Amino acid sequence: MNSRIQFSDFNLSKEVGKAIEDMGFEEPTPIQALAIPLIQSGRDVTAQAQTGTGKTAAFGIPVIEKIDPANRAVQAIVLCPTRELAIQIAEEFSSLLAHLPRITVLPVYGGQPIERQLRALHSGVHIVIGTPGRVMDHLRRRTLSLRDVTTVVLDEADQMLDMGFRDDIELILKNVPQARQTLLFSATMPQPIIDISKRFQNKPEFVRVQYAELTVPQTEQSYIEVKDRDKLDVLCRLIDLADPQLAIVFCNTKRRAEELSGKVRARGYRADELHGDMKQSQRDRVMGGFRKGSIDILIATDVAARGIDVDDVDIVINFDVPQDVEYYVHRIGRTGRAGKSGRAVTFVSPRDYTKLHEIQKYAKVQIPRIPVPTESDVAETRTRSVIEKVRETIKAGGIEGYVRIVENESEGDLSSVEIAAALLKLQMEQGSGEAEQKPAVADFGDTGAEHGMVRFFLAVGRQHKVAPKDIVGAIAGETGIPGKAIGAIRILDSYSFVEVPKEHAADVYTIMKERTIRNQPTGIEPASGNRA
Repeated sequence: MNSRIQFSDFNLSKEVGKAIEDMGFEEPTPIQALAIPLIQSGRDVTAQAQTGTGKTAAFGIPVIEKIDPANRAVQAIVLCPTRELAIQIAEEFSSLLAHLPRITVLPVYGGQPIERQLRALHSGVHIVIGTPGRVMDHLRRRTLSLRDVTTVVLDEADQMLDMGFRDDIELILKNVPQARQTLLFSATMPQPIIDISKRFQNKPEFVRVQYAELTVPQTEQSYIEVKDRDKLDVLCRLIDLADPQLAIVFCNTKRRAEELSGKVRARGYRADELHGDMKQSQRDRVMGGFRKGSIDILIATDVAARGIDVDDVDIVINFDVPQDVEYYVHRIGRTGRAGKSGRAVTFVSPRDYTKLHEIQKYAKVQIPRIPVPTESDVAETRTRSVIEKVRETIKAGGIEGYVRIVENESEGDLSSVEIAAALLKLQMEQGSGEAEQKPAVADFGDTGAEHGMVRFFLAVGRQHKVAPKDIVGAIAGETGIPGKAIGAIRILDSYSFVEVPKEHAADVYTIMKERTIRNQPTGIEPASGNRA
């Protein structure tokens, strides 16, 4: 796994490296791995890459690294066909610039009051991202100067030509100094694009990402339109409805996988996460639990999923639409193996539709939309499941004694149908999952904690260079409980104490037994009643 190119191989500034880490990206996508080193070396690049391949970061990272913050002039310009794409690119640049506040980005497009753009340009902007029409407008008004530009990016160049922007692009490029780097990104390479490349690029390096073939005929694919804030509820309903023996839920970043795993466990599901930063021993433990059936739901990132080799996955759920179209194929190929049919459901938020269309175009499939599962759908499924168990119980026999009881009761004021219906209602109200039948709060006895809390002993202390933030970070990160819910922490030389809310204590105890703090086994145990 580590033989692949990592972001650390690109020799990035610590600020950009930190931003990439914050965004949660584990490793470069194929187009990033190919394009970033070439762009960093100063070469002109022509890249054939579709939307949804991570191409914005492929040019964004090296473009940002070239900017001189002290020079308050436009040093890079990105041309793209639509206002939506201009906004999207500007948002991604802003994320990459999170730790470089002195570098400024301005999207310029039609439909936005030009005065706002004029004020921003007057105060000084380093990177302009715009549609050709609005950029030409500024050039005509002399409100935008391109004389300090050292990098030009033409993004979705084929679409810009289709929309009739060829003359504008040529005029804009003539306003940029000859001693520049020109980067061209296009999904297709028709002759007019090759002509633009020949005229305006200097010995460009051509890169192309070859997509893998889609070979998952056994997988039933669908998508659900769902807002980000509703995804967790919909995920839990979908799991309840599908009742899978094994499910894999895919997230785009390790941070997202960790957060989701904690939230899903907190709702009583047997889930664990798998991401690229985990040690091999941790990965083996999680995969062992998945194979043995002690974990029903695996919440994974694309990088971590390469190590998954399990045939009995009933359903794959894309909690996030993948950032690289090819990842979609790898993800859904995890189900429907060994001759079995499988299901893949993708959660699509309103901003994800462009990526969804790319996936359908590339995979040559129509992915149908299915309705958001409702509580009544879940209740109906659970009812059917209980009735099925009743049938199996009748077939298995040994119910004669119970038949006599019901017969006796039904001779009074109750009919056998009413008795059966009431028993079914009781069963449904009790809930059907093991998680709901567990006692809500485990009793750890007197641990010397504050009221409503449980105090744990940890076999790590000052000599292991452990600080309170390490303990809070480990517990919150591994169990999903909020850091602010963790109570008093006392760190001594070779051991520590920490208090957690009683309702989370069982989860903390079970999960942290298997985890480490600053690479030391936690040695977690309930503390004794007398406070040390």
